[in-house]
Amino acid sequence: MNVSSLFEEVQLGDLFLPNRIVLPPLTRCRSTQPGNVPNELMASYYKQRSTAGFMVTEGTQIEGRGQGYAWTPGIHSEEQIEGWKKVTNAVHESGGVIFCQLWHVGRVSHCDLQPNGDAPVAPSAIQAKSVKVFIETGPGEGALVEPSMPRELTTEEVKELVNIYRQAAKNAKLAGFDGVELHSANGYLLNQFISEHTNHRADEYGGSLPNRLRFLREVTEAVIEVFGRNRVGVRFAPLFATTTEDRVYLGLVESNPHETYIRAAEMLNDLGIAYISIAEADWDNSPDLPETFRRELRKTFQGAIIYAGRYTVEKALTVNSKGYGDLYAFGKPFIANPDLPYRIQKGLSFNQVQNDTLYGGGEAGYIDYPFSTQLST
Repeated sequence: MNVSSLFEEVQLGDLFLPNRIVLPPLTRCRSTQPGNVPNELMASYYKQRSTAGFMVTEGTQIEGRGQGYAWTPGIHSEEQIEGWKKVTNAVHESGGVIFCQLWHVGRVSHCDLQPNGDAPVAPSAIQAKSVKVFIETGPGEGALVEPSMPRELTTEEVKELVNIYRQAAKNAKLAGFDGVELHSANGYLLNQFISEHTNHRADEYGGSLPNRLRFLREVTEAVIEVFGRNRVGVRFAPLFATTTEDRVYLGLVESNPHETYIRAAEMLNDLGIAYISIAEADWDNSPDLPETFRRELRKTFQGAIIYAGRYTVEKALTVNSKGYGDLYAFGKPFIANPDLPYRIQKGLSFNQVQNDTLYGGGEAGYIDYPFSTQLST
């Protein structure tokens, strides 16, 4: 198999990356408690994988209300900023490029995770179904529970959230990140504003598709003010076929997903951001992303396009050969293979991921996966 096309230099914004292989956002729940603070263990994990052409952190909550899972890191306190500096310094010392994924879960949370035990916030007071959130039940112990009923944000609170995203971007810059990615996928807050299923608002942020896209536009403009358009990306998870209407963890299914996400891409293209990342459906027997959508997205958006979702080397090569994408993300393979680009380039076998150590814990299943013998010698 000729994999040379995955090792071509590729442009993302004003960055020139050495290969097309991406470490995507992967929740690992290893932050230090209390305070959800990034640590040396996380720095080692990201440094090990810094031969990726491009890296994006795990979802990183922009405020206390943005948390939906225990032990996930934040970017809203001084301690968290200092913790992330350990990560960015380690990655940059190894020649890597890393963006921070700015995350707010909105309604996909529980009162136990919210400041003062309050209800989660959302575009509309509609409870998330078909999804669980993870709360801490004791030191190092937790449980999956149903999300709590959210309360609807006021118009002024929505505008204040734009400022919270702006401040999170400023914090990410202080922490040494090369840029930021807005998490607008998987049924979380930005996705909730876009979706007709979760946004029943009657103000300027609800109703028509342009109104439902308004919050994303304002947040994107806010973080552009901090990093510049060349250092900003947005992640989507467009779903085109499923028997479940409200599939929160994997995204929200719109009545016309093609129109929804092409219109969103048009808006982001006008803003000139560096990239759009598409998280494809990744459950067993999930439908492929329609060719018509890939083609239209490529024609609509002039920046880089990243694809993710159970990608194999073969699939990445196929999509790349058709010119639909620019970079390709490998999730579980990168968890289990810190030297994944080398293994791909040399045609080496992959370590298999340990599913029981994906979330929480320490070094096991996190930084102890072996590098290939060829690389270590």
